[in-house]
Amino acid sequence: MKLKLFTLLLLAAIGFVSCRKSGTDPDIKQYDQQQIQSYIAANGITGMQNDVALGDTTGIYYKITNQGTGPVADYPDAISFVYTLRSFDGKFVAADTVLNHYYGYLGHVAPNGLMLGIHNFLKNKGGQMRILIPSHLAYGVSGVGSGSKTITSGRIAGNQCLDYTVELINNQSVYDDLVINTYLAANGLTGYTKTADGLYYKITTPGTGTDPITYNSTVSCNYTGRLLNGTTFDSNSTTTGASFDVPGLTPGAMEGIQHATVGTTISMLIPSALGYGTAGATGTTSTIPANACLRFEFTVLTVSP
Repeated sequence: MKLKLFTLLLLAAIGFVSCRKSGTDPDIKQYDQQQIQSYIAANGITGMQNDVALGDTTGIYYKITNQGTGPVADYPDAISFVYTLRSFDGKFVAADTVLNHYYGYLGHVAPNGLMLGIHNFLKNKGGQMRILIPSHLAYGVSGVGSGSKTITSGRIAGNQCLDYTVELINNQSVYDDLVINTYLAANGLTGYTKTADGLYYKITTPGTGTDPITYNSTVSCNYTGRLLNGTTFDSNSTTTGASFDVPGLTPGAMEGIQHATVGTTISMLIPSALGYGTAGATGTTSTIPANACLRFEFTVLTVSP
């Protein structure tokens, strides 16, 4: 009986081994490399370097499009960057650079491949790069996000390599001013006045009131607040308007509204430092990212005192 049992176990073991994949099948790093090389070829991507630090490879491919001249970013540093992201299967695409802002410590950047890429390759603030991240340094077998595992724009599927472009900001105020001027040009907007701290404003309808708006005033207004991609995050169009104490407004809106009187409609383009800064905010209808420039239109209904 023991001999029969041993024979059965031996035959089962032989059968199991014979059904296994051969030892030449790729491991996850080899699989990722095959996916990346195929992606590069299929999309006509040129100039990519393979990371071979320490004589080995992480599987990351990258291309520095602007090395940058700012300080070198290290893991404990707070950094700001703007990015686009696409999964290799094309089911997850995040290309809106108004929304895709990051502010935080470099050592907290996710996924790990992006953190390594910024630290090891991009390095200098003010630089730009494209980076292809293998799945084992992205979100692994589980993926990330919510929704269907097959077709969704809200989920990165498992075992997906990622295609990022990253711009590491050196001077946020300079970057914001460039963003605002690009927005003005793209939308054919003219006649704005720039203040010393970077606010742009334009009186589109002159006021009829004589009482000035000061730091101590309370105003009622109709208003619309938008991101520079056109998304409205807050608004009011009621007959009586919304009431604000001027010091309760964002610094940019507080500065701009003091150029108005009753009856004025004023348009403002506000750099992030004069808006919601590095923290961002939750608007009535959408989220305001960190370091987001803003567009406001205010129509002043009343002023007191």
